[in-house]
Amino acid sequence: MNETKRTNGTSVTGFILLGLPNQLRIQNVLFIVFLLIYIATVTGNALIISVTRLDHHLHTPMYFFLSNLSFLDISYSSSIVPRMLINFLSSRYISYLGCTTQMYVHLSLGGTECFLLAVMAYDRYVAICNPLRYAIIMNNKACMKIAAGSWICGFLDALVHTVLALQLPYCGPNEINHFLCEVPAVLNLACTDISINKIVIFACAIVVVLFPFLLILFSYIHILSTVLRIRSAEGRYKAFSTCASHLMVVTLFYGAVIFMYMKPKSEHSQEQDKMATLFYSVVTPMLNPMIYSLRNQEVKGALRKVVKRKIFC
Repeated sequence: MNETKRTNGTSVTGFILLGLPNQLRIQNVLFIVFLLIYIATVTGNALIISVTRLDHHLHTPMYFFLSNLSFLDISYSSSIVPRMLINFLSSRYISYLGCTTQMYVHLSLGGTECFLLAVMAYDRYVAICNPLRYAIIMNNKACMKIAAGSWICGFLDALVHTVLALQLPYCGPNEINHFLCEVPAVLNLACTDISINKIVIFACAIVVVLFPFLLILFSYIHILSTVLRIRSAEGRYKAFSTCASHLMVVTLFYGAVIFMYMKPKSEHSQEQDKMATLFYSVVTPMLNPMIYSLRNQEVKGALRKVVKRKIFC
């Protein structure tokens, strides 16, 4: 364990990330798998951003928020996977500053995604339930403000947790039983009472996770009610098809988050928590562009145009 004189309430200069189960046995295989996941995540999301910018038909609020989500997914994956790849091949040591930085970035991007998914659900609600006023409500200025608010709220939430974590003394051991510096895993190493941190985590989870989830639920209840009142089957399919991709992304993201945070404490397993975190922070960012490109006819059409343009050029 690396130790120095106590500075800013801590006596450790860094931590050891223990990583995934059986990491040491198959670390070369894991390196290749996560490298491919990272390449697919960056490529897929970068393609979504490029397509939504190049095709003027996709200059709508729905695709503006989708490009925000794609940029967030690239950032989310980049805050975790490169560090994992280093851990697979070399040192699992991460400095104290590096750990707190990763903790802050991971938290802020996770919170921002919760808000962005809620905003995207609200966009679909206005488009389907109030189509005549859609252009007025979801104008460019409003979209910019909503997106900026989502990012600001996510980063402010992370700032609260990070500042509180920095006030705690960490006297050892310095081994984090995780593949990243996640707040609960880091707090377990504090050599003082962390009850205040737990209360703040619970309170912020209500604001950052539960409220956006309730907004998504509210939006889709009204969307479903409106769609069922459409007389033609074709009209119902066309209306709800615009929500299908978003609904799948929400299910994947919130399914993993709810599995991790809502199950009884008696059933908690640190290894299961690692896998849940891995799914919503590493795997889901890779799947999101695939879902939107495969399930959305407009995105597929725009992709074909871009590919044809590149071929002819």
